[in-house]
Amino acid sequence: MQTYPKPPLDGLRRQLRRERSPRGGSAVDPFLRETYTLPRDEARCKAREWFDRFPKAAYWTQVESWRLLPGDRVEFTMRRLPTAD
Repeated sequence: MQTYPKPPLDGLRRQLRRERSPRGGSAVDPFLRETYTLPRDEARCKAREWFDRFPKAAYWTQVESWRLLPGDRVEFTMRRLPTAD
């Protein structure tokens, strides 16, 4: 009975390391996010500022999530792409 040598696993190790690293692999999220907690009027102004500075058509800018807090405050997360290609 003949035994065969085990195949080298270097390529598999490199691939797993690349996919699990924060910068590699396909699970990288390209969006930049910033979360704010502001009074309602200031929150509206900040969101408008983002849409004026980073137009939705080019940067895919959007209010990703928001919630109302006590004291008429709003916590919200703005999301956009880092560049407009």
